Amino acid sequence: MNVRAAEHSEIDSLARVWYDSWRDAHAKIAPAELTRVRTLESFRDRLEAALPNVRVVGEAGEPVGFYFLKEDELYQLFVAARARGTGVAVALIDDAERRLSEAGVETAWLGCAIGNERAARFYEKRGWHRIGVYVSDLETPNGIMHLDVWRYEKRVGHLAPRAARAK
Repeated sequence: MNVRAAEHSEIDSLARVWYDSWRDAHAKIAPAELTRVRTLESFRDRLEAALPNVRVVGEAGEPVGFYFLKEDELYQLFVAARARGTGVAVALIDDAERRLSEAGVETAWLGCAIGNERAARFYEKRGWHRIGVYVSDLETPNGIMHLDVWRYEKRVGHLAPRAARAK
């Protein structure tokens, strides 16, 4: 499965994947205030700002999943409902782990919404370990919202080729 850089022309499609997937996974477990501000337009704006770091799976113009990194964090990973169970999420997380390792990260981390059991099971199957709860500072149009989330970590440093690790 080919994981590639996102194209600017895909922002609207990616925003739809993110919006639909986020609502599917979070609408029932997130605070109502957060759900109100997580609009399709907000996801579009966030994708536009992160575009150089967004990696996708899917034909050009028709992405079905994406992720992006924020320093040593797998910051976002979402897959369209129609692509779940097809290996898209595995391809994305493997690519993310490799890129983190190549960037010199030894231990990567991610935040998972408390109660998002489907995502938690996926991360755990991929070797990520829940280490506790931490407070995530979420940017919203109304300012920063503090939200408790599960923190997962995984050692990824060993994934880089020897030459990259020697830098």
